Amino acid sequence: MKFRMLGKTGFKVSEVSLGTWQVGGGWGGRFDEASAEAIINRAIDRGVNFIDTADVYDDGLSEAAVARVVRSRAERVYIATKCGRKISPHTSKEYTPPRLVSFVDKSLRNMGLDAIDLIQLHCPPTEVYYRPEIFETFDRLRDAGKILHLGVSVEKVEEALKAIEYPNVATVQIIFNMFRHRPKELFFWEARKRNVGVIARVPLASGLLSGALSKTSTFAKDDHRAFNREGAAFDKGETFSGVDYATGLKAVEEVRRLFPASEPLAPWAIRWILMFDAVGCVIPGASKPEQVDANLAASDLPPLTDEQMAGVDAVYGKLRAQVHHLW
Repeated sequence: MKFRMLGKTGFKVSEVSLGTWQVGGGWGGRFDEASAEAIINRAIDRGVNFIDTADVYDDGLSEAAVARVVRSRAERVYIATKCGRKISPHTSKEYTPPRLVSFVDKSLRNMGLDAIDLIQLHCPPTEVYYRPEIFETFDRLRDAGKILHLGVSVEKVEEALKAIEYPNVATVQIIFNMFRHRPKELFFWEARKRNVGVIARVPLASGLLSGALSKTSTFAKDDHRAFNREGAAFDKGETFSGVDYATGLKAVEEVRRLFPASEPLAPWAIRWILMFDAVGCVIPGASKPEQVDANLAASDLPPLTDEQMAGVDAVYGKLRAQVHHLW
């Protein structure tokens, strides 16, 4: 495992870490405690020391599973969780300091922790980023010893750029993958300048860049890839990175030709993200332990060649109009 510094947190984290949205929430099927623990243990066995979860992933079951496994291990594993998505209606007006404090307290109880390594605002409405009192709330939580650091998970580059104006924002979690390039422009430059850690989420574009999906693939009714393709439930950019599914499949075929046909595409898609030194870590999900192994294989791949990087840029050029200026 290779490690990178996660901005001003001072955390030296596994460059390929673990996201637990697939472990709990939005991907079809019920939460399986044994499966979740097997995935988390496999990740830690393989050297992962940073795990991302959220209070809304199966209503806290994912949080609890992550913390339970981490508490049972001797290794130092950093836990990042998120808050705010439970607010309904999900509007800026409903975001209040007391409500956010209550979410942090509930996560602490749910995970059996004294302090959360990294608490992140979970894709709040854009207007929230223009409310200093929301961010000041987390200074008080830090002073009380309930959190170590604050981060944000964002939908848009605009939100990321506004968030890092607040000195207490230590990390930004943002969608960045072969089908979503905009963060590598101004945002990465500003993040480096301010020593903000970048966590790349949705690295495989909801499975498109795994190379395992096809025109005949089907998704369970409660899988966001079935019900959120047009953004009916939450931001459309979360599902397939906002790319039309059929268009995405054609783009995957073009990307596939850039890499050895004998090797799976997913590790190369993750390795592409790791080519950018502004990225602190990538957090692919896994629905079984074997997928953890496949994701971690990215760290062992050689750097992409100039030709491969240019080829990915060319594929993105065909998708750019769909996604670039929306997110």
